[in-house]
Amino acid sequence: MRSQAAVQARKAAKNTAAVFKRAIQAVVKAAAAVAGAVSGMVGGAVVLVALIVIIIIAAVANSPFGLFFAEERNAPDTVSVSEAVAQVNMAYNASLEELQAGDYDSITVEGQAPDWPDVLAVFASKTAGADDGVDVATMDDDRVARLTAVFWDMTEITSWVETIDHPGDGDGDDGWTEYILHITITPKTADDMRTAYTFTSYQNTAMDELLADRAALATLAGSLTITNADAQAVLNGLPDDLSPERRAVVETALKLYGKVNYFWGGKSLVLGWDSRWGQLRKVTAEGSPTTGTYRPYGLDCSGYIDWVFYNMSGGEYIIGHGGGAHAQHTYCTEITWNEARPGDLVFYPEDEHVGIVCGRGEDGGLLVIHCASSANNVVITGTSGFVSVARPDFYNE
Repeated sequence: MRSQAAVQARKAAKNTAAVFKRAIQAVVKAAAAVAGAVSGMVGGAVVLVALIVIIIIAAVANSPFGLFFAEERNAPDTVSVSEAVAQVNMAYNASLEELQAGDYDSITVEGQAPDWPDVLAVFASKTAGADDGVDVATMDDDRVARLTAVFWDMTEITSWVETIDHPGDGDGDDGWTEYILHITITPKTADDMRTAYTFTSYQNTAMDELLADRAALATLAGSLTITNADAQAVLNGLPDDLSPERRAVVETALKLYGKVNYFWGGKSLVLGWDSRWGQLRKVTAEGSPTTGTYRPYGLDCSGYIDWVFYNMSGGEYIIGHGGGAHAQHTYCTEITWNEARPGDLVFYPEDEHVGIVCGRGEDGGLLVIHCASSANNVVITGTSGFVSVARPDFYNE
């Protein structure tokens, strides 16, 4: 239950919502500066300033704008906003896969899920803006569940099967029946949710202020900050003598860990987060069981490798020069497993799959980060399935 001080702090935030939203980073820096001052000084004025800063931070944290504090993991058993968004996207993807699992001749899809800035603004205003609400400054299991509920409240999926009989010519041709699955995704807007959730004046004002900076909310949803503990452990475990280029490759690869869906034929030569990721698209590349179905857009294994090298080089290098895993392999030099270092590439038989060596596990075995169809995400695993390792010519070693 909230303390009286926290309640008063949240009420104070209501009166200056727009200012707080834009001042969060400055407040945090001020708090750090004051803390440093307090450590070396004794005086009533310093203590007063520290108290004011603490009150301001409490006010922000307990308001809908506290969501910006959750850009990174900030407490045990919590996730970042982008990780929470990835979890919801996974559930959304699974729901669509289940709908399309039947034996259909074709599938049509209309509509898209709501934009994530809308979902986050509604979630924060609903959750932290209510008189009896809870803060959104951390994303624990409860908050993620609340975010998931808001997403599904804003996402309606309906489907029906169209049956078309094609009669035969009566000459030994019995004809056939065509089955077409129609899926309609109807998103609700932030304005729709004002009424659905019966928002108060403050909740409406807070949501308006949040949506005034949609770019900031989009950055939260698609943050490239490495927040996952497993990914951070891999980064921290890199050898001290690793070259800057190799370290940059691994660090860039870890930025997408757990955040991007697998999409057969998915490519991206975008610096930073690709706004197409998560948008529903038809799989058109041949050779996959998912071909002809609709999935949230993401990357395939070679597309992930392309994105990593393109981003770590600032857009100057495309390994494989736009080809798939086999093309990427041709721009590498074969090495032995004992020679493998973080940043090298590993391949399945006949180059059916590719990943990046990212370090070693507690048992000393190599770790590989790759965009895997089996996990529908960017994952870190051992070398199971990979049969060869090669050193990219990019390193000039």
